[in-house]
Amino acid sequence: MESFQEYLGGAYEFIVTNGLKVVIGIIILIVSLWIIRRVVKTTDKVMAKRDVNVSLRGFFKSLVSIGLKVMLVITVAEVMGIKTTSFIAVLGAAGLAIGLALQGTLSNFAGGVMILLFKPFKVGDIIESQGHLGKVKEIHIFVTILLSPENKTIILPNSAVSSGDIVNYTTEGVIRVDMTFGIAYEANIKEAKDILMGIIENHPKVLKEPAPFVGVSELADSSVNLAVRPYSKPEDYWEVYFHTYEEGKYALDKAGISIPFPQVDVHLDK
Repeated sequence: MESFQEYLGGAYEFIVTNGLKVVIGIIILIVSLWIIRRVVKTTDKVMAKRDVNVSLRGFFKSLVSIGLKVMLVITVAEVMGIKTTSFIAVLGAAGLAIGLALQGTLSNFAGGVMILLFKPFKVGDIIESQGHLGKVKEIHIFVTILLSPENKTIILPNSAVSSGDIVNYTTEGVIRVDMTFGIAYEANIKEAKDILMGIIENHPKVLKEPAPFVGVSELADSSVNLAVRPYSKPEDYWEVYFHTYEEGKYALDKAGISIPFPQVDVHLDK
């Protein structure tokens, strides 16, 4: 009971001594909280106008709100006469410890911010990164999720994605489908070219512009290699690729143009 009365007496003495400061601190707190809400709303509107990703907007709103409120609490405490030096020191030490413990996570976060701000790719794009190829399914603050052509989910840390090479197959809206057909040396090159050109020109997913191309790319050991280069939309790549190889084989066989395989002639000396 005596200790409670001592605390009560100390609180009363503090209010009497610092009453004006407490009132000023409360006023500053109320006004500043209103200002912080306005600042957060304005920040969100600015990011929305600049088409910043929704995930990044939510994070930045929370970051701005928490940061300003922490600064406000320290300021109000100082105005009321409460010593905050030791509190700030403890807060700084705790921040350093947390930063060291979450070093990898923070690097992923920084990578996510870079991706969401500079937009080297977006959801739906087909990209190649860290040795993986796939369609971007989701972009999060810490990871990017791809869906591979085999329908596998690939989760990549954003620190690796943002600091490594990124090949975006969707940015231009058009992609070239590279294929090679080998024909025998005795085969009619012009006839083979016409057959393959007819296949790709008649495919509904092959674009007229840029124009498709078929030409001799190499005189190899066992065959004359023809480069077949149609263009398509990125999402139609595999359909054009597989269809052209399959129909090309059927058409060349029907025309009597063989596709040779590597052969070795062995001569024996008696």
